[in-house]
Amino acid sequence: MRQIGLLTTIPVLLAVSPIIGLLIGRFLDSRLNTEPIFTIVLLILGFIAGARQTARVIKLASKEKPRDTNRGS
Repeated sequence: MRQIGLLTTIPVLLAVSPIIGLLIGRFLDSRLNTEPIFTIVLLILGFIAGARQTARVIKLASKEKPRDTNRGS
C-alpha cells in the first residue's frame, strides 16, 4: 500500500515543479524587466527538479519489499 502511495505522487511531482518554476520565472521577469530569461531558466530547472524527485521516489519504492502475508504457512 505504501508503494502505491509513493508511486501516485509521481504525476504530481512532474506537473507541479515546472509550474512553480514558470510562475516564479514570470514574476521575476516582470519585476526585473528581463522578459523570457528567468521564465525559461526556472522552467528548465523545474523540469530537472521534478525528474530528480521522481527518480528518488522510484528508487525508494523499488527498495521496499512487500511484506509476506502468509507467515504462518
